[in-house]
Amino acid sequence: MSKVTAMLAGVLALAMYSGLGMAAADSWQLNLPEPQTIIARQIYDQHMLALWICLAIFIGVFGTMFYSVLKHRKDAGHKAANFHHSTTVEIIWTIIPFFILIGMAYPATKTIIAMKDTSSPDITIKTTGYQWKWGYDYITGEGEGISFLSALSTPRAQQENKEAKGENYLLEVDNPLVVPTGKKIRVLLTANDVIHAWWVPALGAKQDAIPGFIRDTW
Repeated sequence: MSKVTAMLAGVLALAMYSGLGMAAADSWQLNLPEPQTIIARQIYDQHMLALWICLAIFIGVFGTMFYSVLKHRKDAGHKAANFHHSTTVEIIWTIIPFFILIGMAYPATKTIIAMKDTSSPDITIKTTGYQWKWGYDYITGEGEGISFLSALSTPRAQQENKEAKGENYLLEVDNPLVVPTGKKIRVLLTANDVIHAWWVPALGAKQDAIPGFIRDTW
């Protein structure tokens, strides 16, 4: 038992050390970007909660499996134990996942409801997807009446791997959308040609723009 425990502890320590090392280096960042809005923070926290739950399940399942293999291994010719099932164990491994799912679903449901609440915005902006660019129209609030197109400005040499990729690779645009902080911004989304995905990772907003339909997010 001590050897198995030591082995699992070593694997866990190595995984945590490696994860901390990657988190410390921006160039090796594998997690979500640092959230900048309430919704993005909730999404990030629930992502981390699910990740830690998965890690705990992984350790519990594989730890039990390795322990059972090592502890109960028998030589060839040994008579196998004769039993079928345990009702108690079956009840336990049904109840535990149920409460895990409820614990994950409750905060996730609250976040999804909040994501869809676009009422009482301070500013409303219509966003139209075009091939290789976005069109923005400030409909209400500060900047009302302003319209412009925003196109990707990442150098072609970076896209073709002829130059080193910049910090904001494929995120640079010639005319960025500017909005005030601390305000609720409603974004109406549609498309002029094909389906486009409007996504700002740090804000927690991601919505598909579909021709002929008006969708919204904030």
